Amino acid sequence: MKAAVFYAAHDIRIEEVADPTDVGPDDVLVRPFWCGICGTDLHEYAMGPIVIPSHPHPLTHAQAPQILGHEFSAEIVEVGSNVSGVRVGQRVSVMPLLFCGVCYYCRRGLNHLCQKMGCIGLSYPSGGIAGLAVVPASHVNVLPDSVSDLQGALVEPTAVAAYGVDTANVRPGDTVLITGAGPIGALASLYAHSLGARVFVSEVNKTRSALIESLGVAEVLDPTAMDVAAYLKDLNEGVGVDAVIECSGNERALQTALASVRSAGRISQTGLHTRPAAIDPMVLSEHDITLTGTWCYPVTDFPRIISLIAAGLPVEKVVSAQIAMEEIVSGGFETLLSPTGDQVKVLVNAR
Repeated sequence: MKAAVFYAAHDIRIEEVADPTDVGPDDVLVRPFWCGICGTDLHEYAMGPIVIPSHPHPLTHAQAPQILGHEFSAEIVEVGSNVSGVRVGQRVSVMPLLFCGVCYYCRRGLNHLCQKMGCIGLSYPSGGIAGLAVVPASHVNVLPDSVSDLQGALVEPTAVAAYGVDTANVRPGDTVLITGAGPIGALASLYAHSLGARVFVSEVNKTRSALIESLGVAEVLDPTAMDVAAYLKDLNEGVGVDAVIECSGNERALQTALASVRSAGRISQTGLHTRPAAIDPMVLSEHDITLTGTWCYPVTDFPRIISLIAAGLPVEKVVSAQIAMEEIVSGGFETLLSPTGDQVKVLVNAR
């Protein structure tokens, strides 16, 4: 079968690999449909290996070279001998987080913080940018007819975005600033709007700003052309917004978040910072601001996200390109990492 395989930074190869034959009794064999290129994948390509293990992973024993892909939809083509909850022919979205089930965090239901956490497509023998993949049956979530194959590949990033918004305790009528209009910021704007919030998005990239405007769910602000915090305070009795979802992983954006949120407001740090960021902690104390980091999402959240999509959350609107596997480097990674790139969310056809 064909697969996109990570070897090292700037070294991803489309090559023929052996079909998986190790379908365990609690596993399913799936044929991936669509798989998204995630920010984590971009970090691996640009400067990895970071998450991808160079030595056997403590939970999965996988190591580079690694078949990529953790945001994917698929069709079940074989089930293990113990599997009864799903059947051959069903379309599914794969929840990729792997956990031990026995560590301190797993015993408290915080499986996404497992001390041995692994991830399909990053630290596991299989990935979603391949002709076939073996995954635990417990990690597949059946898609209803009203959710397309393409939408199914967006369940995972939507879960990331929703967790960020939920962590900031966004409620109907709230004013919400989202900093950064990449895929997670765009999905967060859709989700926050669906909750009844008034949404603002701060973004400098014209392509990404245009995408947000096309969604019709938020007012787009250019931080290079205006004082975002002052503008939001003028709109809201001089106090600022109720919540900020920081999705860029950028120091200036985090500082804008602190300046824009009201006293007793909430900031969710959802974008991943690749370097330290300076803030003034006194601002947190003086204004009773809650600043909370988020990591992935609760592993039980996929059914809820699928239901939201089935009910009309238009997550497919954030997709800016659909490419063949052979185009993954030039049309995917290189384009997304380019400062002049014109793409936001790229999905790879794994078939």
